[in-house]
Amino acid sequence: MNPQAEGARVMFAIPGDLAARTGGYIYDQRLGRGLLAAGWRLETLNLGKSFPNPAPDDMAAALAALAAVPDDTVLLVDGLAFGALDTAGLATVKAPLCALVHHPLALESGVAAERAVVLRRLETANLAMARQVIVTSPHTAATLVRDFGVPEARITIALPGTDLPPKPRQSPGSIPNILSVGSLTQRKGHDVLLAALASLTDLAWTATIVGGPHDPSVAARLKAQWAALGLEQRVQFAGELERDELDACYARASIFALATRYEGYGMVFAEATANGLPIVSCAAGAVPETAPKESSILVPPDDPAAFARALRSVLTDPALEARLSDGAKRAAAALPTWDEAIRLAGLALEKTLKGYAI
Repeated sequence: MNPQAEGARVMFAIPGDLAARTGGYIYDQRLGRGLLAAGWRLETLNLGKSFPNPAPDDMAAALAALAAVPDDTVLLVDGLAFGALDTAGLATVKAPLCALVHHPLALESGVAAERAVVLRRLETANLAMARQVIVTSPHTAATLVRDFGVPEARITIALPGTDLPPKPRQSPGSIPNILSVGSLTQRKGHDVLLAALASLTDLAWTATIVGGPHDPSVAARLKAQWAALGLEQRVQFAGELERDELDACYARASIFALATRYEGYGMVFAEATANGLPIVSCAAGAVPETAPKESSILVPPDDPAAFARALRSVLTDPALEARLSDGAKRAAAALPTWDEAIRLAGLALEKTLKGYAI
């Protein structure tokens, strides 16, 4: 029996703002549209805005909604909620479970040590109840096997796809533009980027930071740092942009720079590669396997001086910049596609359904 041909039902449970333009939500949006196009009868269930630190009302409402999903429907739950759900409540769910893990919640930067211990325990227990687990990178797969006890046979790696840029990258102008794309959270390391840029004011450049204020307290600290460093005329906070606006930012950029502290995959590195951009980032999480070696300079996380040296080398050495850009263009030909991600996710859903009537 082909579940897709039979119109199998999938309930995709996602917390927060489903229209948000972060990597995780974009992945969820593309996956949902692709599964629908492939023949799955998919519906979306919003689990509330407070995950992964759910308010009691959101927790109760989420567990009640999940328990109401019938046992002939695959319940695909985004990891932003799955790893934070009350384990005893999750055990009451009748529908076969498939978890979608972008990266373990306990590894998010800025999580208090006590909360990280709780999240690791919850996520380990909850993942044990999932028939299948979809992850977005080999790095996350290895982490779940090693640290969370998930059998490798239950994991499907569905790499995010990458859209080709709608227009070729523009010829660099006389003043290079450094582009950084990531929500204003501690994990994305924009504070490190700003500190690095402050030591490069002897060079000609501008910088654009694209990302919404996902964590308002971090956003406020970044704006204060930006002003204190005197970078108001050199660095623009562009906020969260629509796709065409972001494409335009990539097209006019000279370098992609993200001082991230951890990534479960890092879709922006694939986007930068597709646009032929040299990458300066950190050897953290899945970045070394996502950012191509031939187009990237990776430094240790939380090291503004090292990050500044890497940026300076690209800004001052045209031959290096050209070599990294050419490397990105070559690597772009091998980037994964959304069709393949959707196909692999569909196989994981079929495995989840196995043994259940459709």
